Amino acid sequence: MKKFGSKATYEDELEEEISKSQIKRDLLALKDLGKELLELPIRDLDKLDLSERLYEALIKAKDMTKGALKRQTGTIGKIIVHEDFDIIRQNLEKIRQTHNGEVKQFHQLELWRDELIAGDKNVMTTLRTEFSDLDMQHVRQLVRNAIKEQTENKPAKSARLIFKYLQQCERDKV
Repeated sequence: MKKFGSKATYEDELEEEISKSQIKRDLLALKDLGKELLELPIRDLDKLDLSERLYEALIKAKDMTKGALKRQTGTIGKIIVHEDFDIIRQNLEKIRQTHNGEVKQFHQLELWRDELIAGDKNVMTTLRTEFSDLDMQHVRQLVRNAIKEQTENKPAKSARLIFKYLQQCERDKV
């Protein structure tokens, strides 16, 4: 056994080193993080507080396809190595949570709209308690129009208007 340093052995040196396989796995994880960042819209990238170099590489990659995109993804992975990638992951998770909340809200508004059109009277009570400035007469008129459009096989213009009105009430609530 060859000695490294004053009293160290070769086995001691191996215990402190990270294997090549582990390094490759870590680098692939960073490359995957880069791919996740590429999937984000630009408005979400702005929220992440990325370095200028990484931000520009991501924006550049948005217009690329196939081989060029693959090379750029590798470049992004190399840039992320020099960044504080744990903070990037945390911020990315916060954005995902916000997005999931928006999706849940969207589905709730769709559900209320569908229940209104189906004739569920309890939904109106729920909406009244949820939105203090709800114009019940306007909502009832839109529901009547939506039902009429549905029976006449016309485009669902009023159903979309109900949804937009509920979205507006949700925004005004905050």
